[in-house]
Amino acid sequence: MVASNVRALMERLLDEGAALPTKGFQGACRNILGHRDALWRFVLDPAVEPTNNHAERELRGLVCWRRSSGGSQSVRGNQFAANLKSVIHTCRKQHRDVLAYLNSAIQAALHDRRTPSLLATW
Repeated sequence: MVASNVRALMERLLDEGAALPTKGFQGACRNILGHRDALWRFVLDPAVEPTNNHAERELRGLVCWRRSSGGSQSVRGNQFAANLKSVIHTCRKQHRDVLAYLNSAIQAALHDRRTPSLLATW
């Protein structure tokens, strides 16, 4: 089936789904239709991957940690985990030593000094 035929069929089915009385399904179809240009961008632009593998790879470590550890049982614990994962991810993206950064941040906190920046210095 040609891409334009697939698009027309999918959008017709989504329109039908949006008209159904099933509340959650109806809303999901409307939401997808609200992003129809983005939904088909990979067909029109060869530079856009048709998958979300990049996003999945970015989140995989956090998901694996949460599954293996059971996550946190408090808002404060969740915030700590999110902040730590953000620091780790940022350091890795910048090819910085994660433990060296964490050590310097802890030392700064212990001695009432300014926390080292995570902003790229290039």
